[in-house]
Amino acid sequence: MHILIVEDETKIAEFLAKGLNESGYLSYMAHDGLTALTLLQERKFDLLILDVMLPEIDGWQVLKTLRTFSKIPVLMLTAKDHVLDRVKGLELGADDYLIKPFSYIELLARIKSLLRRSVHNQSEYYQVEDLILYRMEHVVYRNQQKIDLSPKEFLLLHLLMQHQGELLTRSQIASEVWNINFETDTNVVDVAIRRLRAKIDDPFHPKLIHTVRGMGYYLSLMK
Repeated sequence: MHILIVEDETKIAEFLAKGLNESGYLSYMAHDGLTALTLLQERKFDLLILDVMLPEIDGWQVLKTLRTFSKIPVLMLTAKDHVLDRVKGLELGADDYLIKPFSYIELLARIKSLLRRSVHNQSEYYQVEDLILYRMEHVVYRNQQKIDLSPKEFLLLHLLMQHQGELLTRSQIASEVWNINFETDTNVVDVAIRRLRAKIDDPFHPKLIHTVRGMGYYLSLMK
């Protein structure tokens, strides 16, 4: 799941990004309204956390413009607690509204609720052979056995299943799962693949994760 945080207070944005990354989401940050709209037009996100008081253009205008081209769920996160502000946000197309200061636990619960309800997320699960990944619930089964995965392992498997049969380079995987630029001396992708294989491939047949030496990995049923 990819979440864009639009917040001009750097400490708050970094706190949210760290928490969401640890919870198994991929978070991105923008600190002004224009940058946010550019990112929203260039990339696909599953949810937007949007502050109101922003440089360049405010959150109201970001939301109004966004609704001309996207139905992505929007959670307004702001210190503006007047009832008329909340009504304005909802009328412009916000899906939820949370007042600062806030509880991170409540924020996370609201995010999960919005993602479950969202028509933006059409696919409820991915399946290859007897391997099933339930996207919204963050649950994986193989041969009807529940497989416990770390947040990053889940993101990695989700990426491979999204692109079933398609070769993904180490650089692509590092960018999508860890949100980092791949360096040739970094073996984080290979280590993660080995750990994922140990859980979803080694105890089962047939094998689903395949290596193309020197290029990358793909997930597919090979008959």
